[in-house]
Amino acid sequence: MRASLEQLTAEPADLLVIGGGITGAGVARDAAMRGLRTVLVEQRDFGSGTSSRSSRLVHGGLRYLETGDLRLVLEANRERRVLLRIAPHLVWPLRFVFPVHKGDRIPIWQLAAGMWLYDALALFRNVRMHRMLGKRALLEAEPMMRERGLVGGARFYDAQCDDARLTLATVRSAVRHGALAANYTAVRALERTAGRVVGAQLEDRLTGARGALRASVVVNAAGPWADRVRLLEDSGATPLLQPTKGIHVVVDRSRLDHRDAIVFTSPIDGRVLFILPWNDRSYIGTTDTDTTEPPDQLTVSPDDIVYLLRSANARFPSARLGLEDVRASWAGLRPLLADRARKAESSRSREHAIVQGAGGMITVVGGKLTTYRAMAAEVVDRAVRELRFKDGRSRTDAGRTDEEPLPGGEAADLTPFRDRGLELGLSPDSVAHLLRNYGTEAAGIYNLGAGERRLLRRLVPSHPAVEAEVVHAVRREMAQTVEDVMVRRTHIYYETDDRGMQAARRVAELMARERGWDEARVEAEAARYLEFAGG
Repeated sequence: MRASLEQLTAEPADLLVIGGGITGAGVARDAAMRGLRTVLVEQRDFGSGTSSRSSRLVHGGLRYLETGDLRLVLEANRERRVLLRIAPHLVWPLRFVFPVHKGDRIPIWQLAAGMWLYDALALFRNVRMHRMLGKRALLEAEPMMRERGLVGGARFYDAQCDDARLTLATVRSAVRHGALAANYTAVRALERTAGRVVGAQLEDRLTGARGALRASVVVNAAGPWADRVRLLEDSGATPLLQPTKGIHVVVDRSRLDHRDAIVFTSPIDGRVLFILPWNDRSYIGTTDTDTTEPPDQLTVSPDDIVYLLRSANARFPSARLGLEDVRASWAGLRPLLADRARKAESSRSREHAIVQGAGGMITVVGGKLTTYRAMAAEVVDRAVRELRFKDGRSRTDAGRTDEEPLPGGEAADLTPFRDRGLELGLSPDSVAHLLRNYGTEAAGIYNLGAGERRLLRRLVPSHPAVEAEVVHAVRREMAQTVEDVMVRRTHIYYETDDRGMQAARRVAELMARERGWDEARVEAEAARYLEFAGG
């Protein structure tokens, strides 16, 4: 359950982690597994920023070969193997096709060399080795691909993920190991003693209550908000970040009719783009542009959408995608390190940095979703050194974050869970949805439905999510609002034509049973979601 403000501030923490995205979640999990008293706070919902607005890929970084980031590619390949093992329901292998047309920025010989290097940096332990394709073989693989000018291409393997639920699972693992975690809890100020940061003033954004938390070490893992948090420590702090905005658009998969994931270079500007499958939809991305927009006020402009649609149409000309075909979109802000050399946005380093401010706060910035676990371990190593310096405590053993499965990932073979769902009368697509979202924890959803059969009903007739998921989201996944359920727990927002608005009232009613909301609160929560989804 979400920790209350009273629980958070009842006694000092060894480590306070500010920011509940994938990096902060990883830090909290690693620290808790080492036995540190850990507190994690997030001003909104867990993963509601960049960590639920990514390309949903756990990948070795094929495109980083161009920038010479071989160490990053090697690390990313290793981390991909780890995540495929500890979270098989949330991270799964994905087959890609990379077509090459005449005039493309990347010629076929360069792609072939890159593929061999990519497999080598994976220590030849990729899901499968790559295969180069001639024109005919590529058209057999992707019949709707533009034939004119097609030279050939490659088939290779990477991994796709549910970024929002991966973040949530990491938070929940931290809680299982003793961490206290609270979403909708903001840091309003930092506590100081003799100029050193020793905690924070917290505000529960759901109740308005405030309290002070003492902490031996404070970690700033606020992603795009990291520079704002650093200003609480030092009003003259030089910005560490130079963020870029990434846009994705969602269309019906049938319009493109692609078989595999597609990676290609845009004929407009040569940027590497993706067309990625997601059930019966596809998402296209991503842009990579500098922006001065605040991270909580990002917009998706028509120009961004047109750029992605034009790029996709150039490779799949029969799709003829227009603005009217866009079912949903999202914008995320990459917290990239400031680039003093003024490189192009897409060439800017995805490396991370760990810095210590004037008041002793540890800030981690940069990095990428794929390598979050390794990055978190470095941060906790630094925090442990600080704790030894401050109170002389003995060295802690490194956490087993690369060995212990995340919640739901305890078994790779989910056949017994699939059979149980079908026995309950759930449709095959609902069972597949539950196994993909919850893994072995689908058993908990089944138990709710077995106890109250009406909870096995769908929330939206065209979507496989069932009512029991709302109860589970409140009881086990710290969902506080209808938006939390629709957007980040079930993805109904992105996967239905009306963004789940027809189910808003029912979701609010189910949450009310768990939260004790009255009728007025139900109306207000449903209305708030309708305003969000219709905006």
